[in-house]
Amino acid sequence: MRGFRGGFVGEAMRMGMGRRFSAGELQTILLALLEERPSHGYELIKTLEERSGGFYVPSPGVIYPALTYLEETGLAEVENEGTKKLYKITEAGRRKVEENRDMIDQTLAKLERIAEGMAFVNRMFDPDQPQGGGGRGGHGHRRRDHEDDEFGRDHSNVHAARQLLRSALRMRHPWSTSEAARISAILERAAMEILQGGKTDPHQD
Repeated sequence: MRGFRGGFVGEAMRMGMGRRFSAGELQTILLALLEERPSHGYELIKTLEERSGGFYVPSPGVIYPALTYLEETGLAEVENEGTKKLYKITEAGRRKVEENRDMIDQTLAKLERIAEGMAFVNRMFDPDQPQGGGGRGGHGHRRRDHEDDEFGRDHSNVHAARQLLRSALRMRHPWSTSEAARISAILERAAMEILQGGKTDPHQD
């Protein structure tokens, strides 16, 4: 495993805490999701939440103005279902998606990496949650499930420290942007020391 800096925590801070999507980025990502299937606004919120492992959850006050813009500019159309609106991409919207395909693929890939990182952190900080299972993904995933099972059964001093850390994080949550930066810096330093086997300088013998 690589250190947190430059990995999912860095990306998550830039994408979810340090800098949220710009209006144009969010509109384009929403179009890409609508290209996959027509959706209601709340379904799009849920999709972004799931794809980021719960890290990025845009509010209705962010999503619905973006959808209104897409409708007004002809990039999406609306089918009224009683009090609900089902949003669908138009041909103009599909062209917009194709023009921005590289950015869309990169952004969705980042969300996926953040989700994987969040899943790892949840396993590390919450040893009591269900481990393994699923049966999908072949030998590599089965080996990872086995390693997760062994990790979850750890009852050493490390287990107690993980429980303490989990409690500390829960007590401090929800946190501000500055507090999130402070906590992530602490966790990154701890992770690097663990990876270095206690050495403060990785170049020392």
